[in-house]
Amino acid sequence: MIDVVGVIFLGSNKIYYFDPNKINLNINQDVIVETEKGIQFGKTTTGIITKSEKFLNLPLKKVIRIANDSDIRKNKKNIELSKKAFIECNKLIKKNNLNMKIIDSNFTFDREQLIFHFTSDSRIDFRNLAKELASIFKTRIELRQIGVRDKAKEIGGIGPCGRILCCRKFLSNFDSVSINMAKNQNLSLSPNKINGSCGRLLCCLNYENKIYEDYRKDLPNIGDKVKYKEKKGKVISLDIINKSYVILTDDNENITIKVCDEIK
Repeated sequence: MIDVVGVIFLGSNKIYYFDPNKINLNINQDVIVETEKGIQFGKTTTGIITKSEKFLNLPLKKVIRIANDSDIRKNKKNIELSKKAFIECNKLIKKNNLNMKIIDSNFTFDREQLIFHFTSDSRIDFRNLAKELASIFKTRIELRQIGVRDKAKEIGGIGPCGRILCCRKFLSNFDSVSINMAKNQNLSLSPNKINGSCGRLLCCLNYENKIYEDYRKDLPNIGDKVKYKEKKGKVISLDIINKSYVILTDDNENITIKVCDEIK
C-alpha cells in the first residue's frame, strides 16, 4: 500500500493520484503538481489515503506544494490567456483554411507550453499554424489531434444512464468495443440505443460482456429447433441473465425453459 492524494484539474472530473511528498494535505486544497505535461495547478479531492500499487500508475508524480496566493493569481491569469489563445487559434485556422476544429486550449502552469486539442477528418499540416501561435504567445506550442471519443472525454456530458460520461469520469484508456458485444447482451441494435454521445459504440458494452458470454454458452440461439419434454419447437427469445429461453412449439404453445430444467 502506498500513501497518495487524489487531484483533479480544471475541466475534468477524473481523479489522478500523486505522491504527497511528505506534505500535510487535506481535501479541497489548491496544489501545484508535477505531471507528464509539465507543472500544473490542481485541487485535491481526498486527503492522504493509501491505495494498492496495482491500482496506480507507477512511479507517481509528486505534489510540489500547496498553492499560495501568487499561484492562485497566476492560475487565473493562465485561464484568461488560454481563452484568448483559443480565440486566436480559431482566427488563424480560418485564415489558413485548415480543416480542423479546436476543442480546447490550456497553458501549463509555468506557461512553458500551450497545448491545443483538435479534431479533423484528415491529417493536418499545422506547422505554419504552430509557428504563428508561437510567435504570438512566445511559448512552445503543441497541437494534438484527437478522435471523437477523446473529444467526448474533453467536453464531457451525460450518458443515457443519466450519469457523467465514463470517459470523463474515470476511463484512462478506450478498450475495443464491437457490435458483437451488443448482440451477446441481446440489445437492440438501433444506433440510438447502443451509441454514446461520441457517436461510437458505448464503452459500457464492454463492462459486462464477459458475464454475458459465459451465461450464453449454455443457451441456444434464436431460431434453433429444440425438443423439450416430448415437444418440439423453435427458440423465439432469450433471457440471458436468468439463463432461460422461450420456444414456440409446433402446436403454437409458448414454453419458457430454464437451462437447469433441461437437466431434470
